[in-house]
Amino acid sequence: MNDIDPTGAVADWWATGISRIEPDVIELRGHPIQELIGTVNFPSMIWLMVRGDLPSPAQSTLLEAALVAAVDHGPQAPSIAVARIAATCGIDLNNAVASAVNTLGDVHGGAGEQCVELLDDILEREGSGLSLPDAVDAAIAAGPSYLPGFGHRFHERDPRRDPLISLVERAVREGTVPGRHLRAALALEAALAGYRTKPVPMNVDGATAVVYAELGFAAPLARGLFVLSRSVGILAHTWEEVQGGQRNKGPLPREILPTFLNRVV
Repeated sequence: MNDIDPTGAVADWWATGISRIEPDVIELRGHPIQELIGTVNFPSMIWLMVRGDLPSPAQSTLLEAALVAAVDHGPQAPSIAVARIAATCGIDLNNAVASAVNTLGDVHGGAGEQCVELLDDILEREGSGLSLPDAVDAAIAAGPSYLPGFGHRFHERDPRRDPLISLVERAVREGTVPGRHLRAALALEAALAGYRTKPVPMNVDGATAVVYAELGFAAPLARGLFVLSRSVGILAHTWEEVQGGQRNKGPLPREILPTFLNRVV
């Protein structure tokens, strides 16, 4: 409080526990920025800013693996395609990246969050007295026909699944994470394999959901962390498109015209 703001109402307007910024002072979650620079890696910085404390080295390593796994899936991914198209329209780099990020919703980009919610549901049902297989069956029956985090339209077995799950299994053995969400995910994967003629293994959304849930991130943050990860690929594709120099690049080559449906709506 001071003569300009005697009640402190103005100073409290954007009160925050994240950052303290004053002349010659920058503190993030109570840590002077000069002590963080050069000593804290980027995944640990994400953890600090979102969670309020610094992770252990093992937690940071596991978080980093999930962030690395989801950086890109090629220009056939809608967000990447949007970024590349936008980059040819004469807008700035940040605008093209923002255009792509804004496509990351429930259908494209939200499966990690939804998978954490699904695994939480299974564990809650198990906690109410059901066996784990029965909890899985009940969650499948109550859920949508599409189970987020499982199966992939391109990959029979997502190449990102095994290394991520192996890292979580090691983290469980070492006591870094409890392993409850991993148990639920593996039980769900096994159940799906029993229902189908072909297995339906976890995809990257399911595997990263396991990582984020085991590390204690709330379900909505699984989507936020995916956005941070995928933004790296979006930036790379945007920059590559800018370097190509094409203008007004649409979703189809100019010589290919969309099929016209001659019908009355």
